[in-house]
Amino acid sequence: MTVAAVNAGPKRGWKSASTWIGAVIVGTAAICAVFAPLLVPHDPFAQDLGKRLLVPFWMEGTDPRHLLGTDQLGRDYLSRLIWGCRISMLIGVTVTIVSGLIGITIGVLGGFMGGRVDDAVLFAITTRLSIPVVLVALAVVGLLGSSLPLLVITLGLLLWDRFAVVARSTTMQVRNLDFVAAAWCAGCSHFRILSREVLPNIASHLVVVATLEIALAILLEAALSFLGLGVPPPLPSWGLMIAEAKDYMFFSPWVIVIPGVALFVLVLGINLLGDGLRDLFGARSDP
Repeated sequence: MTVAAVNAGPKRGWKSASTWIGAVIVGTAAICAVFAPLLVPHDPFAQDLGKRLLVPFWMEGTDPRHLLGTDQLGRDYLSRLIWGCRISMLIGVTVTIVSGLIGITIGVLGGFMGGRVDDAVLFAITTRLSIPVVLVALAVVGLLGSSLPLLVITLGLLLWDRFAVVARSTTMQVRNLDFVAAAWCAGCSHFRILSREVLPNIASHLVVVATLEIALAILLEAALSFLGLGVPPPLPSWGLMIAEAKDYMFFSPWVIVIPGVALFVLVLGINLLGDGLRDLFGARSDP
């Protein structure tokens, strides 16, 4: 095999078109989430039963003031879609922050300290992996009631295992390197070594895990909202929009297709960006 044939392999990192597609999708979703109050053309909570189930712009008989039509209560669908993006991104990011703080702390301590501490961390990870996330989330939200803070805390306490596994394995690799030994010889404390030497060198792996956790949190929130145990109405969660539209899917199929496609595109974009970051950081770590 020639050198040219080897170099003609699949493009990685930012040279890949899929990574840029994912970045554009995630960037657009982030802009919609941050500037949702400025981007919505109508009040997403305002009801007008005289305009219920108006068709979107590509269908005959549309109202130009409602590009994506209206739902069963006459609420502007484009406004609710943008506001739903805000809710989904908020839940995805906050759940990832909560789970990341828990998992990274546990994983770094186990990988760096070793011994009984590592045994306790492995036991905690194994215990967590044996717990069905959806069933526990359904039980907690069903018993305590549905609210946005409770949903974030519940999912954050259930999704830290991937952070812990990656943080533990990468910390075990980093702790034996020369710069960590040099920090020990210089008399640095455990906290300084962990914060200044270990964490910066495993951060690239954790960023990739974070993208996967954001997508997973968004899907779990949509599933819980679809079952009526997620974000409470009238907040326009995409899962709740799908649940509210299921009774009209045969007569007005676009009311369930639009939020479903939006959810699919957002999760696809996050995963494409995560794959690109994985390839990018993997290429940097190659010898």
